Amino acid sequence: MSLYDEQCAHEFSLLEPQVDHYFAEMAVECPYHLPHDAYFYQALFSPLTDHVMELFLASGYRRNGNCLYTMHCPACSACIPIRIHPTEMKLNRNQRRVLKKNQDLEVEFAPFEASNENIALCEKFLSHRYPHKKNDGKSYYDGFFMNRITQGMEIRYRLQGRLVGTGIVDVGKNWMNAVYFYFDPDDAARSPGTFNILTLVETCLKLDIPYLYLGYYIEEVAAMNYKSRFNPHYLYLDGMWQKREK
Repeated sequence: MSLYDEQCAHEFSLLEPQVDHYFAEMAVECPYHLPHDAYFYQALFSPLTDHVMELFLASGYRRNGNCLYTMHCPACSACIPIRIHPTEMKLNRNQRRVLKKNQDLEVEFAPFEASNENIALCEKFLSHRYPHKKNDGKSYYDGFFMNRITQGMEIRYRLQGRLVGTGIVDVGKNWMNAVYFYFDPDDAARSPGTFNILTLVETCLKLDIPYLYLGYYIEEVAAMNYKSRFNPHYLYLDGMWQKREK
């Protein structure tokens, strides 16, 4: 464990007893279609300081709207927090191809906006990815992306003016948190998820941000396991970040 992670773990051990009583478990159907109920251990928060948010992320927590949560699933441990250190990352051949393939995209940085354009693309993505559910793009913005906890932004990708993808990220002094990414399924051949992460890496390097949190790595789920192709990467296992490289 690095000195940074040791310090974060120590500070979080002091913080956790002060906030633990705000958390509660909520059981729902697994959002990743694994054959177990998912138990979210979550709490609503008002605005947090940059550093407190950093401590939660460094301890494996995620954000959903104004909630911070971690998983307490008794029958499953598939959801593993994953992060990368942008200065360490080595591009593989496929990632270089993805960069070349997407050179024609325009990249915009903007505040969160529940615009008609964003909502329409988000709903197209959700209807393709989760056709069995009645997902609502506006609800994703109002209840998931937008928040009062921390600062964030959208990264929009356009092809000749047409919106083809949007990344939702939280940003702090030392960290960036990838909250969600949606894209036009018609452009799936461009590997937009990979291109989005490569863009986040480049942005972190420009802003001198050392830690990029990518959410959960789930080996059994294709939409989540591609994150391990970014090397080296770190998995939060047994209460510590462990370096991995494939």
